[in-house]
Order: sequence, then structure tokens, then C-alpha cells
Amino acid sequence: MAEHPAYPVGLRLTGRRTVVLGGGQVAQRRLPALIAAGADIHLVSPEATPSVEAMADAGEITWHRRPYAEGDLATAWYALIATSDTEANTRASAEAEAHRVWCVRSDDADAATAWTPATGTSEGVTVAVLTTEARGRDPRRTAAIRDAVVEGLRDGTLVAPHHRTRVPGVALVGGGPGDPDLITVRGRRLLAEADVVIADRLGPRDLLAELPPHVEVIDAAKIPYGRFMAQEAINNALIEHAKQGKSVVRLKGGDPYVFGRGMEELHALAEAGIPCTVVPGISSSISVPGAAGIPVTHRGVAHEFTVVSGHVAPDDERSLVDWPALAKLTGTLVVLMGVDKIGRIAETLVAHGKSPDTPVALVQEGTTAAQRRVDATLATVAETVAAQEVRPPAVIVIGEVVAVGPRGTA
Repeated sequence: MAEHPAYPVGLRLTGRRTVVLGGGQVAQRRLPALIAAGADIHLVSPEATPSVEAMADAGEITWHRRPYAEGDLATAWYALIATSDTEANTRASAEAEAHRVWCVRSDDADAATAWTPATGTSEGVTVAVLTTEARGRDPRRTAAIRDAVVEGLRDGTLVAPHHRTRVPGVALVGGGPGDPDLITVRGRRLLAEADVVIADRLGPRDLLAELPPHVEVIDAAKIPYGRFMAQEAINNALIEHAKQGKSVVRLKGGDPYVFGRGMEELHALAEAGIPCTVVPGISSSISVPGAAGIPVTHRGVAHEFTVVSGHVAPDDERSLVDWPALAKLTGTLVVLMGVDKIGRIAETLVAHGKSPDTPVALVQEGTTAAQRRVDATLATVAETVAAQEVRPPAVIVIGEVVAVGPRGTA
């Protein structure tokens, strides 16, 4: 046996009797996977850890509170031997051999008839890693290989596109505030599997360079028909490519539903009968201040924060923001898309009761290598923006939290 590698196989244990001897840490680690596999689990042990006992109390396993006895493995399909009694383990292993039950031994792997691989899952795929050598096995190395493969599948760095089960459609992916490391694991994986990517200017652009050569990348900012037709043109592009049987990712900055017009695109796709997946993203309203050392809430300073769009001025009839009400709040105000309107925003807040000395921070190109932070007050922010040449994209934070963190973190 020592001269040959183990033969890998996937056991289908649903409803099949599985016996676990011992209720200690080994059982605690192995039981969740057996429960997930639907096995009919019988635990034989006088004692168990609190976690294992909780599994029994929940009805996930059947606990026989006694030591191993001859005959416990007679009708089992699979056995895990993990007691601290070497003599009992040896007898149980012999019984398993006699009844042709595949048996794992935690105390002596070389005496077992089966080994437990290092396993992990990602989107319906189970990765199981075994060493080929019967002796001199290195569990830490197999676990490290498992982790590397699973992480690569999850974050998209290990590309394994679907072929048989892949369904054409659109994924609205929130790319986060700009740093490519801040996209979600699911978002990165879907991006790696895309045929077409329609990207916003504020999305994590560095990720586009990692895409395979066959992927068509469309700059949403350059889709024709003019400024006011741009969203309709984007909707049409999503529908057109999806109807061609392609997997399409709409890569957005931040979160699709935080001033991202994601619901408009979802409605257009639904009307066209196109399946759509929405992947939330890290919103710049929280992450960018955090990257600049500003907490949007802080004990004893701010118990709430409000996020508003500043793309139209307070005196614009199109504005839906109740600026007078915001001026009366004591928490943090985060303004997105408001750099060119910040002068009128500050004037309105002061006019309705906000102190002109209220701290303001503008964080430009947050979370990227070009990030910079400019501080001011409501009284000085307009002239500061002009003097410091602050340009979009920038997140504006108004409130006492601006002065809480160390300024050097910007």
C-alpha cells in the first residue's frame, strides 16, 4: 500500500450510515462536512466538545454516549476513527477492514483505508487535495495548495469558465471605490468569466488589463448618442450582447444601487427578458472616507450618517434633497458627485443653521494611488476647492468626524 498513491473518489453519503468514533476536536472539524453531505451520522463517544454536543442537540447527528463496542461499524458505509484510545482505534479499524468499510484514522493515517483530503468549495466546485506519497505526507502543504486553488477560483485569478452550465445574461457588478483589491470576490470571478465588459469610468480600471484577449471591453463613457441618451444606449448595449448569447458584465464604480442607476438597467433587462445578477459593491460613501482616516460614525461624535447626491445644486428644481432638514442633523453628511456644487451646498447648510466652522474633508481619487485629502470648513470650502484645484471624483465629508482621525492617514 505504501508504494502506491491513494485513489481519489467522491463519496455520496446522503442517507448512508456514517460512524464517527470520538467527540473531540477532530470530530468537531470533520462533522460539518459530513452533515453537509447528508450522511446519517452516528457519533459514538462518552464525551463531546460543546460544539459537537450542539450538533447532537440540533438533531444533525445521533450521539451514542458510550465508548466504542464491537459491531458499531458492521453496517456503516464510512467511518471516522478519532478517539484518544489507541487500542480501541486499532480494534475499530480491524472491524472496518473485516466489513469492507472505508475508514479514516486520525491517529495513524498509514493504518487507515482512506484519507481525508484538504477540501474547499467555490461556486458548486469542491477542490480536494491529497499528497501522492503514502508516507512523509505534509498536511500543511496540501492545505496551502487547497487554499491557493480555492482563492484563485473565488477571486478570478484562476480562470475556469463554465461551459455546460453557463447561462448567457448580464451581471451588474459593483466594482468598489477604485482600488482593484476592493472588488468583491464574486464580482472578480464574474469579471474573469465575461465575454463582454461594459465599464464605467469610475470602475476599477486596473482589472480590465487582466482580462483575456478575447473579452470585448466597452467604455460606457464613450457610448454614442450624446449625454442625455447615454443611459439608454448602455441599456441597449447590454441587451444586444446578452441576446447574442454572451456573458456580459456591467462593471460599475462603488455599488450598482448607490447613485449607480443600476435599477434602471435591471428594469430594461427584465423588460427584454434578459436574466440579470446583481453583485453589490463597496460604496465609496463609506470606504473612501475610511481610506482617508475618517470614520463616518464615531462614539460620542456621530450616531448617524447620511449620503446624498450633489449632482444638482440645492436651489435646482430637480433636487430631491431636503437640505434644510440635513442642516439640522448632528451626524455626518457624505456628499457624492458634489465638487462643483459644494459652494452652494455649504451656503445652504449654513443658512439653515449649520455652523460655518463645521469641518469638511474632500477626498479625491479615494483608495487609488492618486488619493489626496483636502480639509476645510463650510465657510472656506468653496475657496479651498478652487485654490487646491480639487477635481471629481471626490467624496465630501461634512461633520465633526472629519477631525476625529489622525490627519496623517490621508
